[in-house]
Amino acid sequence: MNLAKLERKLIAVARSRAVSEKVPYAFEKRIMAHLKALPAPDAWSLWARALWRAAAPCIGIMLLLGAWSFFSSATNTSATDLPQEFENTVLAAVDQAQSADSVW
Repeated sequence: MNLAKLERKLIAVARSRAVSEKVPYAFEKRIMAHLKALPAPDAWSLWARALWRAAAPCIGIMLLLGAWSFFSSATNTSATDLPQEFENTVLAAVDQAQSADSVW
């Protein structure tokens, strides 16, 4: 459909109608003045409100995961020493490099 033709038809129909007295005088100006009087939303306060609302669920998740970690390590008797495992993992590349140098 041709948009220009549609626009001309709509404008012609609107002009053919009589002016209605249902809308009060300067109604749009009063509405615009009312909208300008509203305070602008503060972006920082919106962020702060959202972060404070998210704090409680985050603390709850942290406590649940901490309890799960504590109780799973307490019940697991075959668990090895964490610092020793960490050291072995970090130094695994060094051990491999030393064994490769001794082969050559």
